[in-house]
Amino acid sequence: MGENRELAAAMAELDMSQAELARLVNAETQRLTGKEGSLTDRDVRRYLRGETAWPQHKQRIGLERVLGRPVTELGFTPRSRRAHQTQAEDSVHRRTFLVTATRTSVAAATPARRSRLGQPDADRFHREYVELLRDDSRLGGSRQIENKAVEIAARIQSSLAGSGTSDRIRRQMYRLASDVICLAAFGAIDASAPQRARAHLDKAHTLAGLARDSETTYRVWDHLMLTSSQRENHAEAAAGAEVMKRSSVARRDPLYASLGHMRHANALARLHQPAESLRALDLAEKAFGRARGEQPSEWIAFYSRAEFDALSSYVWTALGEHERAESCLHRTLAAIPGDMVRNKALYTAHLSLSQARQGEVELACATGRQAYEMLLPSSGSRRTTNTLARTRQVIKAKGTKAPEVVSWIEESRRWT
Repeated sequence: MGENRELAAAMAELDMSQAELARLVNAETQRLTGKEGSLTDRDVRRYLRGETAWPQHKQRIGLERVLGRPVTELGFTPRSRRAHQTQAEDSVHRRTFLVTATRTSVAAATPARRSRLGQPDADRFHREYVELLRDDSRLGGSRQIENKAVEIAARIQSSLAGSGTSDRIRRQMYRLASDVICLAAFGAIDASAPQRARAHLDKAHTLAGLARDSETTYRVWDHLMLTSSQRENHAEAAAGAEVMKRSSVARRDPLYASLGHMRHANALARLHQPAESLRALDLAEKAFGRARGEQPSEWIAFYSRAEFDALSSYVWTALGEHERAESCLHRTLAAIPGDMVRNKALYTAHLSLSQARQGEVELACATGRQAYEMLLPSSGSRRTTNTLARTRQVIKAKGTKAPEVVSWIEESRRWT
């Protein structure tokens, strides 16, 4: 048998490598059976060379789900002598496989009765996700929200395993599952737990691949870049930002292009490349100005003009331009919506830090106290409290002996 051009074309359409296809098929096998799949990139090469004409039934099901089309349209054909028999056996194998995966006792010769997922089911899960997104914007870093997000994603995957549905709804559900896991990852990022966030994002990346959606994959890369930055691996953060700004969704939508350039500017500033960082910041500004006035998807709706100024302040801070950083933060705090409590507290903490670095010690203390008082009691936003801890270090280094400053230093120790 010759080269499998159909499979190669399907993989190229999704910009999917051999190793990635193997990983996604194995994820499908594990999701359906509870046991990790054993497909390797070497097996995929055998498929592409045409050395494997008809994969095992578990791999066939995984390939269909990952690539979104029947295996017969992916260049695979049953053995000619037993074509009809193999197809019949495959139908039986498929039913048996799914029955085993869902622990349903059904005779292999009898089609399983399964409910069919539809748009109302997707809408129901989406409402749960949006509600959790709102909770996160108020609290931030909450382990309860993080765990709830993981639980919603598990229910979405379970519903897909136990029900039939159209390809459109399946992809929509995978996208939603990835978005929910990304929300869990961002909760871990806000709690300053980058390793836990990376574990979530590994799963989210697989789900985004199953959704075959560039916007969903972009979000995963955005959060991966943030985890790299938290781990002080700024070279990796810069590489992640490069992926973001070169993605297909960034080429289509200036808002995504702007965020990619902004993330790149921040990473470059921390790599002590000021000229390159400012060039990236300028590109972010220009792309942001071209962004359409349409309502963006829920997750990137945070990237408003207020957020643009806040992220710009991070660039100026890294470049040592603390007065410009403060100016950006004042604009942010004047414009940020009141229900974004977590971000308001975070940027107020950064304002305190920029004031301390300019020697405005008493003002920094007052601003820092204001930031801490904004946090809700159940908040777990360690990004905010860690910023206040850095503010305390800067203020202590100034050596000010004013009673109110000394009192603030002692008081702030209880916050962080």
